Amino acid sequence: MKFKVRVGNINDASSITRIYNQGIEDRIATLETRLRNEKDMTEWLTNREERYKVIVIEDDDNIIYGWASINVFNSRCCYSGVGDISIYIGREHRGKGVGKILLNALLHVAKEQDFHKLVLSTFDFNKVGHKLYKALGFREVGTYMEQGILDGKFVNITVMEKLL
Repeated sequence: MKFKVRVGNINDASSITRIYNQGIEDRIATLETRLRNEKDMTEWLTNREERYKVIVIEDDDNIIYGWASINVFNSRCCYSGVGDISIYIGREHRGKGVGKILLNALLHVAKEQDFHKLVLSTFDFNKVGHKLYKALGFREVGTYMEQGILDGKFVNITVMEKLL
């Protein structure tokens, strides 16, 4: 199957919402527990600064399989070269190489937007995610022990980075 990656827009809000909610439900990608609606995600897409791109990966029929974003790491100007990233793949497409294509594209976009470094936070038990990030040159910086609560239990969060 052939995929294309492009900058996301308001028309993608429904697909982005569906995929994000799967990440929440499956407890593999975020500490968030409140499902989002299309209005929430439309506002999120609309209120982003131009530099902080959201990209989507879709097939030839324009069906979106996943999305990724560059987010503000810290609002202080000394951190303007650092972006915090998110990546979400629809559950039926995980483990099939879609994430690698999408993350490679996000790295390219980050360079175009003049980022110096990307960082991410992931559950320490998300071994599939760790493998993907390491394959694309991210290194483990450390672990926040018992950083957040998920389903009533504290979980550890691994921090990773990649210099561009």
